[in-house]
Amino acid sequence: MQQLPWLQSASDTFNAQLKRQQAAHAYLIGLDAGYGGEILALDLAKAALCSQLGQTGACGFCKACQLVEANSHPDFYQIEADGAQIKVDQIRGLCQKLTTTAQQSGRRVAVILNCERLNQASANALLKTLEEPGKETILLLQANSPSRLMATISSRCQRVQVKHPTRIEVKAWLNDELKTSADYSWSLPVVGGPLAIVSAIETGRYQSLLAFRKGWIESLSSKQLCASLQNVNEKQVSDAIKVLYLVLHRKLVTDSTIEPLKRSAIVTFSAKIMQQETRLSVMPTINVLGLFESIVLEYTQLMER
Repeated sequence: MQQLPWLQSASDTFNAQLKRQQAAHAYLIGLDAGYGGEILALDLAKAALCSQLGQTGACGFCKACQLVEANSHPDFYQIEADGAQIKVDQIRGLCQKLTTTAQQSGRRVAVILNCERLNQASANALLKTLEEPGKETILLLQANSPSRLMATISSRCQRVQVKHPTRIEVKAWLNDELKTSADYSWSLPVVGGPLAIVSAIETGRYQSLLAFRKGWIESLSSKQLCASLQNVNEKQVSDAIKVLYLVLHRKLVTDSTIEPLKRSAIVTFSAKIMQQETRLSVMPTINVLGLFESIVLEYTQLMER
């Protein structure tokens, strides 16, 4: 937590509620895992179970903290999606466990990660527990995309307020974390958070993003699809299109010579590109080469009008 300074205020607020015995029974953490949403949820769970809560959260040394660290605390439950969804049997099992007496004579705490993956049945199964969770029970729901969560769920939770770091703050954090002066923060809209950028660098995904950026700049300038974009596979196409959007956005910001009508056309074209990216997830197959060639052609025609 101390390594993710933008989470500290939310943690401090929660800890203060615990100390005043004013904790709510259910919290919604609407923060992407790339920004530390899952880390925050687990940190708050540890604090709620800690028997010697300190100024900065869980002590890390008491029996409860040690049990949590060992993943063996009998009153701590963690639910994640089974495949694409959180299924009703998972939630029914959790709700049943939460009706039992706490084995450590303290709170019972449940964390549901990516809770927007609750389907209709599992969300309905959770509603009664959210309304009547039982004494000394806290549910922590983390969502990467809180807007996708059913209103009946979100309305029964207290929001954990987290202020997203600015791009400048992200850049500074990455420079410190990675011991570099390079600016990786440009990729933030593509990967979804500073932690995700670190992961992308470690897995090689970031290098692919750089190649996409260079490829799109070259292709839009030469009016033909460059070689580096001709072998993009279906798993990479979403990243490539998001990078294209950033390339177009940067052009609008930095090129003051673009006349108003073309500027408006590029904005419309960019929006169309992102609509295509959204539809990719439901398409059975994707002709990546054909898609990219059509994008370059349409952009070329737009600029030659």
